[in-house]
Amino acid sequence: SSRGKYTWKPFLATVPAKSASSLSASLRDILEQNDDKAAATTPSPPIPVVASSSAAAPLSTTIDGRTITTTTTASSLSTLDSENPYTDPIITISDSYDSGNGEFVSLHLVDGHEEEDVRVHVKIKPDPFTTLENKRHFQYFSFRSTLNPNSPAASIILLSGGEKKSVKVKYVLENAGEASYADAFEGYSTFVTTNVTPFDSDSWGRVEDAKYEGGRLSWTHVHALEEDGGASSAYFAYFPPYSQDMHLGLVAKCAEAKGATVESLGPTIDGREIDFVTVGTGPRTCWIIHRQHPGESMAEFYAEGLLNRLLGLDGTWDAVAEKARELYTFRIVPNINPDGSSRGYLRTNAAGQNLNREWCPSPAPSTNNNIDDDDDDGGDNATYDAPTLERSPEVYHLLRHMDRTGCDAFLDVHGDEELPFNFLAGSQGMSVWGKRLESLHGAFLASYERANADVQGKVSYEP
Repeated sequence: SSRGKYTWKPFLATVPAKSASSLSASLRDILEQNDDKAAATTPSPPIPVVASSSAAAPLSTTIDGRTITTTTTASSLSTLDSENPYTDPIITISDSYDSGNGEFVSLHLVDGHEEEDVRVHVKIKPDPFTTLENKRHFQYFSFRSTLNPNSPAASIILLSGGEKKSVKVKYVLENAGEASYADAFEGYSTFVTTNVTPFDSDSWGRVEDAKYEGGRLSWTHVHALEEDGGASSAYFAYFPPYSQDMHLGLVAKCAEAKGATVESLGPTIDGREIDFVTVGTGPRTCWIIHRQHPGESMAEFYAEGLLNRLLGLDGTWDAVAEKARELYTFRIVPNINPDGSSRGYLRTNAAGQNLNREWCPSPAPSTNNNIDDDDDDGGDNATYDAPTLERSPEVYHLLRHMDRTGCDAFLDVHGDEELPFNFLAGSQGMSVWGKRLESLHGAFLASYERANADVQGKVSYEP
């Protein structure tokens, strides 16, 4: 499943028009007026953003019955940067929630020659070092941005705009060009929601002006003032997150559904249970796992739809699902990498391992320390041992259960960073691939295309 599977509600924002110089001229007028009054006014304590070289008298205006006051002078409006990120800034960045990933870099007020009022720089935090691949992956991001309308900078911007009731912010993702799949940012549109929580999947839309150039991804968002004077927040994400709470809610529904049982494959490194749902009584066993790569959150949305259909969780019961349950016993793992998902990682688990590379021992890179070599010299005979309880318990536990139950059919659901299509990728690289598997794979794809118009077979990975 890829991002093309889903249709998201469009996000529209109306930006108040202003001339290129209106903001800077208004700021100058206010500040000159402020400096003129300074000599006759008792000096106010300096704003803790930057040192102020002159005293300032408070200025105020009323918008929708709310009084906005500022004592900021010209010297305190130049730059708010990463050296002073907690000194009453106009915008704060947070990723301290399930699946959050975004680190504040710098914040700058923009003069009237630019369309935006504020420019915020953020960077994506990388996954832990991946032993076998010898790198640190990153691509997925999810962070919250909050406008503080009572900050000195916000007061100046709102005062300068007359009836201005919003602040336009440009967000710049600084290290997009260094991401694992940087080309995926070409033509990409950031997801956004202004909901109070990022975990309402129906609330997400796309920004309309995302641009990738010079190795940076940027977009703008208009933060409107809240009627009660409170902070205005927005969440931005590479893909809408699917949180652990959402996962637990889905599992709970399955546990209460007729004809389903919920068990755990075993614990993760962080101590989370790896839930799986058994559905059906058929003679053949089908294992379906999702989200080996935690940043591919659309895979768990796929799991939710699959379980809804098989179990009728939405109250709908159909003949196709009933027939499937008669033919197969499904063992469905909605999220095999809950640690990486909650930590906001792209590809790895808590130990920094790419689970999709942990299914069997493989040749180890010469610089790899996790090797099994009789000569212990890291030479051509060195192997990378996998899976292990220490590095990849998720795959270790899954394989033990698959050995116990057997496996007649297996589906590993991912999302793709670049291809906006729903497609199947076969196991052509495996030594057991042959005419039989090729025929079965082709038959499955043809059936899927007939059953679901969203699935296609023309675009996929190279075999």
